[in-house]
Amino acid sequence: PYGIALAHNGNLTNYNELAKNITNNESRYLNTNSDTEVLLHLFAELLHDRNKHDNDKEFFDGLCSALEYIYEHVQGAYSVVALVIGKGLVAFRDPHGIRPLVKGIRSNSNGEHDYIIASENTMFYPLGFKPDGNVLPGELIYISEGGKVFSKRLMKKSFNPCIFEYVYFARPDATLNDVSVYRARLRMGQNLAEGWKNKYPEKIPDIIIPAPSTANTAALSMATALGVRYSEGLYKNPFIGRTFIMPGQKARKKSLRYKLTPQVTEISEKKVMIVDDSIVRGNTSREIVRMLKDFGATEVYFAVACPPVQSPCFYGVDMPTRAELIANNKSVDEIRQYLDVDLLFYQNIDDLAEAVMRKGDHHIDRPCMACFDKHYITSEMNNKKIQELESMRINDRNGN
Repeated sequence: PYGIALAHNGNLTNYNELAKNITNNESRYLNTNSDTEVLLHLFAELLHDRNKHDNDKEFFDGLCSALEYIYEHVQGAYSVVALVIGKGLVAFRDPHGIRPLVKGIRSNSNGEHDYIIASENTMFYPLGFKPDGNVLPGELIYISEGGKVFSKRLMKKSFNPCIFEYVYFARPDATLNDVSVYRARLRMGQNLAEGWKNKYPEKIPDIIIPAPSTANTAALSMATALGVRYSEGLYKNPFIGRTFIMPGQKARKKSLRYKLTPQVTEISEKKVMIVDDSIVRGNTSREIVRMLKDFGATEVYFAVACPPVQSPCFYGVDMPTRAELIANNKSVDEIRQYLDVDLLFYQNIDDLAEAVMRKGDHHIDRPCMACFDKHYITSEMNNKKIQELESMRINDRNGN
């Protein structure tokens, strides 16, 4: 009975079961392999099954009933916003709050308010909105066309937001779950410096260079803590996208050569420390090291703001399979040899978590760090499920 437009950040780990139920039991046709389409069908069907909603309160009650079913039966990570024609804006977030979802408010001259809900608050200021908190894990928010706001937290579990948002994905000027991404990255650099000094007290680089641009903040902070000059010795072409999310190694390697230009005056005849946010496959890192050596670095140290990435993310990050993750197949020293660096140093997992959770009224129980510690937040993630999801990922890449 409703027209619905729905956007979703995350991944449904029981997509196959949900899709089968929709096509077999509900006699609906799925046009894509997107889990967002499955979520849209399920949401629409649940609203249809509820009683007619004559007013905003009755519609919200129907939404609550629909979301109670979704929270019980939909597994994985999902932060969702939806427009329901003739009704208004709906937003909800999975019970663990794995993906971010923030709110904003803007006052009008007539005394009324506008509302915005998004994955980040970075666009709030230019649009005239002020931050208004987060959609809580397990919470449903409904804003009617008339501007009435209804909200209810329908399910409460442990709060486990993805730590990789702070490491890599989020813009540095964002605030997620009441934690400043910029300050979290500064603290990552501080903790990285302390770890480096404890392990390699005699090894002081001449210069610290970030692998641009996500690692810039952590590299600057680490350089300050070590008393070493910070330099953007790798110039980033702003017109080339992120290599991490490019689908093939050949494309990533070619893109990197276009993307980064070493500055010889900053590198030649120097002991260079490169700081990166993460090492996933290792190929990009290896190319960066090769660039530095080609331009005359006498020694190359590599410091990483997060621990080794050992397991894929199935909650909304398009990471490789386990077989493609370098840290799943090699020891730290073997990775060092593959990268051809003199020293390789990873942040430990406790220091990374501390960097995110040190400050802020965040109420985080424990960040999701499954890509580092293989501890998946949701209960269905056993080895069989991981193999199933890896197979789906490979088939999607191959166009099957």
